[in-house]
Amino acid sequence: MEQQRDLALTQMRKSVEKLGSSAEGYSDHTLIRFLVARSMEVEKAAKMFVQWQKWRSAMVPNGFISDSEIPDELEARKIFLQGLSGDKFPIMIVQTNRHFPAKDQIQFKKFVTYMLDKTVASAFKGREVGNEKLIGIIDLQNISYKNIDARGLITGFQFLQNYYPERLAKCYILHMPWFFVSVWKLVSRFLEKATLEKIVIVTNEDERREFIREVGEEVLPELYGGKAKLVAIQDVELPPLQNGSIN
Repeated sequence: MEQQRDLALTQMRKSVEKLGSSAEGYSDHTLIRFLVARSMEVEKAAKMFVQWQKWRSAMVPNGFISDSEIPDELEARKIFLQGLSGDKFPIMIVQTNRHFPAKDQIQFKKFVTYMLDKTVASAFKGREVGNEKLIGIIDLQNISYKNIDARGLITGFQFLQNYYPERLAKCYILHMPWFFVSVWKLVSRFLEKATLEKIVIVTNEDERREFIREVGEEVLPELYGGKAKLVAIQDVELPPLQNGSIN
């Protein structure tokens, strides 16, 4: 198994070079994420990796998104970063009743990149390993029709699938109202099978208890049955990365 893995990694690095790019400086853990996302098919994984490099270069030319680039999205204080679960996955919470469809789609896409980058980086211990994952919690409590943003949800999940492969450990959806079911069915059509399998819609007490157990009471806010306070993502200060950016 390990020999097959090493062979796939060697072949992928060569395939990336054939596509006019380079995987030099990227860890095996990073490349494995792309291989797993493409069912260990080397050519497809290499293509995905090169597309990610091009996207990253265009979207994050400085290596990070600064708060000053996304003022409108940060003002809503709708994303929270809560620390690490028992499995050492950072917990990101989205309170959708604070969200409204973006008028500036470029800023919104930068915001999605900012929140995913910062969430992943909060799992680092000084330096990125490359296999870090996150847990997402989408809270739909008290939403109204004006908060519904199928396009925004699709963008967020597609960014995860295309540019943060194998970063999602699990995503919990809480308090889904009846009128959102049709929206979710639409969004689901844009999600890969592997992504859908990581999504849990919490609908009963047993699922709620399992959700609390998996996330952990110490980091889960009181609002959701834990013991922690909500911490807005922009209020979380992280130490600078040793290599300067997210892979």
